Amino acid sequence: MPLFKKRAVGKPGEWYYCLEHKKVEEGPECPAKDRFGPYASRKEAEQAMATARERNVEWENDPKWHDAPAGGREDD
Repeated sequence: MPLFKKRAVGKPGEWYYCLEHKKVEEGPECPAKDRFGPYASRKEAEQAMATARERNVEWENDPKWHDAPAGGREDD
């Protein structure tokens, strides 16, 4: 039996979206590697995947973040 039990860090009132179980949790219940958050409310956590999709689209279309094409140079 281990001396110390690994515990997810968080506290009541913080909301997370668990990527592993695809559910909202308060606390959190799952390891940090498997979750988004913390969010201020349950509703924000419920929208975590939509928020991530929106941010990904913004990032993918942001001209400041486009890398030079493979094997070539980017025009100035």
